[in-house]
Amino acid sequence: MAIIGTWNLENFCRPLPAGSTPDPNKCAAKDQAAYDAKVEALAGVITQLAPDLLGVQEVGSQEALDDLVAKLPGAWHTALSDHPDPRGIRVGVLSRFPLLDVRQTKDFPPGLHPVQVEDDGIPGSPTSEMGRGGLAVRVEPTPGQSLQVAVCHLKSKLLTFPNKQHTTTDERLRARYGAYALLRRTAEAVTMRALADDLLQGDGRTHDVIVLGDLNDEWKAATTQILYGPPGSQMGTGGFDHPDQGDAKRLWNLAPKILEQGGFSRIFEGQHELIDHIMISHSLLAKFEKVSTGNGPLPTVMEARPAAPHNQPSDHSPVVATFNF
Repeated sequence: MAIIGTWNLENFCRPLPAGSTPDPNKCAAKDQAAYDAKVEALAGVITQLAPDLLGVQEVGSQEALDDLVAKLPGAWHTALSDHPDPRGIRVGVLSRFPLLDVRQTKDFPPGLHPVQVEDDGIPGSPTSEMGRGGLAVRVEPTPGQSLQVAVCHLKSKLLTFPNKQHTTTDERLRARYGAYALLRRTAEAVTMRALADDLLQGDGRTHDVIVLGDLNDEWKAATTQILYGPPGSQMGTGGFDHPDQGDAKRLWNLAPKILEQGGFSRIFEGQHELIDHIMISHSLLAKFEKVSTGNGPLPTVMEARPAAPHNQPSDHSPVVATFNF
């Protein structure tokens, strides 16, 4: 039995050293007391969920991840992306299983051209790499049983306009930046799908692969569906129980099983959303047992104030699935 999950830890960063000047464009805890309380709260949730492997997003540093591990029972192994975004946050992995292989990815795959992410003349646009690099690890839940797990955090739907503003009265500007965000999230989904193809090694019927993370959109969104591979046969559809040639390369999203329970992973402008996902290869369908979200109280994320303070460990719920290995 193995429990695999994903959780956006929301700005999990250490406080600045004493005397440092805060930079509003960089991730840092308010102060040591606030940081210590967040570490304790995150550790409490993870201890209760008892995952064997947890993909995490919005981690500020290896030191922050080490602080969290120090509060967890038992021995853990960690990996962290070498490619944070400009704020300093990145994806990582916490695992009770030894990490046998660690793979970094950030560059768009061959054939995919750079995409525009800001107005003309702004440095960094267009770009040919993910805003936050992806990560893949290989573990053995049981001796000789290889499991490949990829973790990602795709471009947010929350828009940041020039001069780091989150609001605008210029509707043409809003429309452009909405398009830029969608272009980047699409390209990042394509990049993670290319990584999934490598991990599947041509046949997900014989290779155990999980792709998980904060995809920043619902399970039926076009960007999310890019990761599925061949269309059709997703859970809850008429083709689910009918094998076809696409099974070898397809990934199945566990979202329908979560939605059946009324689960969600974020509250945006008062609306429940499921934007944190777990996708599995064909070989894992027979090993899958259950999935759920840790839906404790969540704050509401507001477009104009995405980093508004609150007293919860994160503005996302963890999503965890149990497999019979």
